Amino acid sequence: MLKINGTLAALAAFAIATTAHAADLRFGTDAAYPPYEYKLPDGRLAGLDIDIGNALCAAAKVKCVWVENSFDGMVAGLQSRKFDAINSALAATDARRAVMDFTAPLYPADIRLVAKKGSGLRPDAKSLSGRHVGVLQGSVQAAFAKANWAKNGVSVDEYADQNAVYADLANGRLDATLVLGAAAKSGFLDKPQGANFELAGPRIDDPAIRAAGAVIGVRKNDAKTRDMLDAALKQLRDDGTIDRLMRKHLVN
Repeated sequence: MLKINGTLAALAAFAIATTAHAADLRFGTDAAYPPYEYKLPDGRLAGLDIDIGNALCAAAKVKCVWVENSFDGMVAGLQSRKFDAINSALAATDARRAVMDFTAPLYPADIRLVAKKGSGLRPDAKSLSGRHVGVLQGSVQAAFAKANWAKNGVSVDEYADQNAVYADLANGRLDATLVLGAAAKSGFLDKPQGANFELAGPRIDDPAIRAAGAVIGVRKNDAKTRDMLDAALKQLRDDGTIDRLMRKHLVN
């Protein structure tokens, strides 16, 4: 009888643990990209994607677990089940679509060139020929710059961390960076090191970038997670939460 009860207790404990695990949703994020994801002085995560993720978890009645990961290792982390979904200003590109599934779009991409004030640089190959442009490795802007500029005399330098791009831009190793406009403002232009820099020229108007709004990426054929997130996202759109969070983080 004791053996039977012990077995039942073990099974019950396993069921509870399994249920608790199933109620967790692990988001992979690279917390070095304000205002989308970054760390507060006390170590807590903050930003648009963080707030959206927490709101999605609340709507889906699951617990958010945030797993920090370098952006260029996101696909590997997702496929190795380090986390269940990528929520890190992820653009919906065709290359990513081949290895993961996407939720409905969260918000549009706004890709801008940042260069020194008065440089006269513009976001086109002719203007940037012979120059060094820093980009975040694995990003949609990196793919765009390599496809459209690298073959026309522009040195496209990839970095694992956007903050390292800003540092090299400030010290003159780079001539420009291609980055989400809001990220440039929060992470560089509004800080002392970015005081002599500006958004240079118009936003990038390219069909691939227009189609590559920010999404959450899930493993291929993980319809359960994707559908759960899409249902929660619809709820947040309908009740105005997404618009409110965008105004909070992207007001300028």
